[in-house]
Amino acid sequence: MSADVKEASSSCDAFPSFIPAHARTSFIDIGAAAALNRVVSRTVQSAWILTFFALLSTRPLFAAEQKQTSQDDYTLYELLAPETASFKITYEVSATTPGAEAFFNPIRKGSIASDEAVFDMMTGAPLKFEQVSGDKARETGLPDADLESDYIRVQLARPVPSDGGQARIRIIKTYKDEKSYRREAGNIVFERPLGIRRNAVVLPAGYQLTDCNVPSQVLAEADGRTRISFMHQPPGPAALILKAKPGALTGDAAKPRPLTDRRSWEPPPTQGPTERARLNERAHQDRDIIYYLQSPETSAFKLTHDYTELREGTDRYLNVVRTGSKVSDPSGRILDTGEAMKVELFTGAQLEKAGVDPGDDKVAPDQQVVVFRFSSVKKGQTVRLRISETYTAPESYRMEGDELVFERSLGRPRNSVVLPRGWYLTASAIPAVVRETPDGLTRLDFMNGRPDSIDVLIKAKKGAIR
Repeated sequence: MSADVKEASSSCDAFPSFIPAHARTSFIDIGAAAALNRVVSRTVQSAWILTFFALLSTRPLFAAEQKQTSQDDYTLYELLAPETASFKITYEVSATTPGAEAFFNPIRKGSIASDEAVFDMMTGAPLKFEQVSGDKARETGLPDADLESDYIRVQLARPVPSDGGQARIRIIKTYKDEKSYRREAGNIVFERPLGIRRNAVVLPAGYQLTDCNVPSQVLAEADGRTRISFMHQPPGPAALILKAKPGALTGDAAKPRPLTDRRSWEPPPTQGPTERARLNERAHQDRDIIYYLQSPETSAFKLTHDYTELREGTDRYLNVVRTGSKVSDPSGRILDTGEAMKVELFTGAQLEKAGVDPGDDKVAPDQQVVVFRFSSVKKGQTVRLRISETYTAPESYRMEGDELVFERSLGRPRNSVVLPRGWYLTASAIPAVVRETPDGLTRLDFMNGRPDSIDVLIKAKKGAIR
C-alpha cells in the first residue's frame, strides 16, 4: 500500500465515533481512489465530514416536509352477517400533502383486514397498493408512522397538486373485529370509537335499530336495510354504540316508498339552496364553504366553495348569486389536477341571450350568475372543483356602532367563517367550534347535520392594539 493510501486509511481514526463503520469504509475507499492522483489533504478530509453532516441535516427536513395531511374523510360501515363479526368499510379521503405520491391508511389494531381494493375517485380507476409495516411506512413516505401498526400504502394516480390541491381516493376493505361487532342475547352490538368526523353504519338485512347514542339521521337503503349516519363535531372520537334486534322486514316489503302526500313538507326557502331533499344523507355531502370576512366597512367577504361534480356529461357549474349580494373576482380550479377553469360573469338576461340553460335555478333578469367551465365529466368519473369569489352583501355583513355583524343563512353541512385580522368574537348565535388559525385569525366552524339551513349571527369587536 502506498504511503498516500496508508495516510488515507489512518485518517479513519479522525472520524467521530457515531459515524457508522460502513460510512467510514466508504470514505476510506474514496480516499484510496483519490490517492492515485494526489495526496489526501486534511482539507479534503474536512470536506468529507462536512458533506456527511450536510446529508444528515437534510434528512429530518425532508421527513418533516412529507408529513401526511388529508381532509374530507367519510367512512361507511356495512355490518355483515352477525356470526362473522365482520363489516365492510368504504373509506373516502382527500390526500392534501403537496407533491405527495403515496397515501397511508392505518389498519386498526385488533382488526384483521381482508378483501382490500383502492380506487381513484376522479377517474374510477383502481390504484396500486400494498400492506406495509410501520417500519416500511417510515422508509417509504410516512415519517411519523406507528411502528406497532400496519398500513395500506396507496400509490396515487398523480402527485397532489400544490396550492390546495387534492388526490381523492376510495379504500374498500373488510375487517373482522369481535370486540367491535358482536352478538348479545340474540341481538347485535356495534361499539367502536370513530375518529373520523363523518360516518354511516348500515345494519344487516332483517335487523331493526333499537339504540344509538350519537344523534344521527336514520335512512333506508334501496334494498330496505337501515342506515345510521352522523357528523361528529366535539373533540375526540365519537364513542358510538349501536344496538339492533331481528324483526325488520326483508325483500320487496322492506324497500322504501316515496311520499305521496306532500303537505307535510316545508316550503322551500326564499334564499339559499333549494335542493335539500330531507332524506338525503347529510354526512356524505361534500360541499365545504369558507367565508373570509374583509374589513367590515366594505361589507365584503371572500369565499371558497369546494364541490364535487358527479353527473356524466356535465361541463359547467352555475353559481347563481344570492339576492342582495354582488360578486367580483371570480376564479376556479380543478383540485384534482390544479387546472384553472374558464370563468364568465352574466346577468340573468345575458345568460338567456347566450343560450346558457340555468337548469332548475330561477334567475331574475338582473341577478348575477357566474359560469365555471371545465371538461365534460366522463362516465364513472368525478371532478372536484374549488370556486373562489368575493361577495359584497351589506344586508349580511355590516357595522353596527363599533361591532362587526355577520348575519347569513348557511345551507351546507359544513361552513366556516374567518374574522378579519384584529377582531375578536363577542357573540355566535349558532354553536360553533372556535379556533385560531396558524396566521392568528379567529375561525368558526359550523357543522349542521340537519337537512336545513342555520341562521348564523356573529358579532365581533376590534381588539386593543398591543
